[in-house]
Amino acid sequence: MRILLYISDFIIPAMFFSIILYGFAMRVKVFDHFVEGARDGFSIVLNIMPTIIGLMVAVGIMRASGALDLLVWLIAPFARRLAFPEETLPLVLTRLVSSSAATGLLLDIFENHGPDSLIGRFVSIMMSSTETVFYTMSVYFMAVKVTKTRYTLSGALLANFAGVAASLILTRYLY
Repeated sequence: MRILLYISDFIIPAMFFSIILYGFAMRVKVFDHFVEGARDGFSIVLNIMPTIIGLMVAVGIMRASGALDLLVWLIAPFARRLAFPEETLPLVLTRLVSSSAATGLLLDIFENHGPDSLIGRFVSIMMSSTETVFYTMSVYFMAVKVTKTRYTLSGALLANFAGVAASLILTRYLY
């Protein structure tokens, strides 16, 4: 086991130096290409910044206005029928939009229920099995200028729902 820890410490530096050595062997101006790539990356960040800010503001407005609480209140009767933990509904909904806001809600759940509780374990598995659908679609599609998304949203929401359901089933089965 200890050998794997040593190997994992050297994988990234080894990749870094192997790329540089390969570039020199192929007579490529490595630093010039690095600077050009960094410049392109910076322009992409500038292009997607309004989207990121808009999503952050939307999450803040939803939480501050009570819209998230209203949505949870509307969904709660269905969750009770399915034996779905109601305390996790704000996290499940917020996870669709913002990973950082969802992490804040996750920490609240850990504080109230504990990370080793059934709910704590469920949300831990769920956070690892789901994605921030709206954030990912808006940022990545905007970065590469995709305009025709076709079935991406419905497929991503279905996959996210499957991740939440599988997380709950796994948690109940394992714990």
